[in-house]
Amino acid sequence: MVQLKDWQDDFEALGVKVAAMTYDAATDLAEFGEERDVGYALLSDKGSKHINALGIRNEQYGEGHPGYGVALPGILFVDTSGVVRLKRAHEDYRTRPPFDELLEATRAVVEADS
Repeated sequence: MVQLKDWQDDFEALGVKVAAMTYDAATDLAEFGEERDVGYALLSDKGSKHINALGIRNEQYGEGHPGYGVALPGILFVDTSGVVRLKRAHEDYRTRPPFDELLEATRAVVEADS
């Protein structure tokens, strides 16, 4: 999430609002956002309801594991109608999708709508 801050202006230049979603509690996210001055919305999905519905839960962690319910690193582009237009998730949290590729994929969706 910290790296996203470095790319936020590039995404917003496309007219895209930036937010991050995690299964962490809202209070933890508020503290994290304040400490790191992220500058974009941090959305709490406690219980991973949305993470599961979007099919982006990291399946390597089973119930009872502290990581159970964590989302795969990636990007979702949801349009103003609530339709998911782009979904990129990476199976290995250590190998995150490069932001330049995510930006270009987002640009392609935005330009297709123009």
